[in-house]
Amino acid sequence: MTNLTTPNGTPISRTTFGTMQFGGTADATASRAMYDTARGAGITHFDTAVGYTGGAAERLLGEFIRHERSDIYLATKVGYIGGASRANMTAHFDQSRKQLGHDSVDLLYLHRFDPATDLAETFETFADFQQRRLIRHIGVSNFAAWQIMKAQTVAQSFGTKIDVVQPMYNLVKRQAEVEIFGAAADQDIQIVPYSPLGGGLLTGKYARGDTGRLTDDPRYQARYDQAWMHAAAAELANLARDIRVDPATLAVAWVAKHATAPSPIISARSTAQLAPSLDAEAFEMSDALYAQITALTPTPAPATDRLEEA
Repeated sequence: MTNLTTPNGTPISRTTFGTMQFGGTADATASRAMYDTARGAGITHFDTAVGYTGGAAERLLGEFIRHERSDIYLATKVGYIGGASRANMTAHFDQSRKQLGHDSVDLLYLHRFDPATDLAETFETFADFQQRRLIRHIGVSNFAAWQIMKAQTVAQSFGTKIDVVQPMYNLVKRQAEVEIFGAAADQDIQIVPYSPLGGGLLTGKYARGDTGRLTDDPRYQARYDQAWMHAAAAELANLARDIRVDPATLAVAWVAKHATAPSPIISARSTAQLAPSLDAEAFEMSDALYAQITALTPTPAPATDRLEEA
């Protein structure tokens, strides 16, 4: 996989901290506390986006890392709204750098695939950012495997490459295993998946009657409103209780244990909520435990028209 390091040359942490809650459900004080806690646990990779919480997430993160920028691998995203044209990417990235208060970032993602813009325009823009030393690495988020491969070919025509891909991946959302992980491994692309807790489903909190994204957000309700997913979450919680480990720790560590060595993005609204996910940074999952957890959900069929031969 691509060798991702902080500006001072240190390999990035096993897990990534996502700042989507900064300035939103987590106010400035709570955000600062989570940042400090994450740093204390050895987290060096921080993920944000130009549009998170109206720009507040970038403003807070930029302030927090100011005194230790060379120790931090900083990633942000552009193009979720407005597409991947040179004009829109440049406008978003200029806004992002202004909000962060930093001239450059380590990793810049295109937040989602834009079918209306020629990939040559998109990756010529990325290559230009790299040549101007505004970014070190290129990432894509929410891309299908065929989109990754097509984009990689275009990137190479400009003398660069995709370094990181950010798909959704967790114990009950395993579709990325079918082709995305294979494409990434083949192309030496680091995988940094989001939603390792399945919107909180895999923490076991909904079985306890708690509220959260699955109760408050129609998108998450649609994404995880299947009985087998809730049953798997309950089984994970039972297993976690038996071995005296928080289910959130197991859920995050399970993602990180995959053979492609993903760096799962963890996030929270408070240090208390963050703690069990953060414990996955140091949790060593055995092969046997990984297999036991994997068996809780169906392994997706491989990408072939001859399943009987697979």
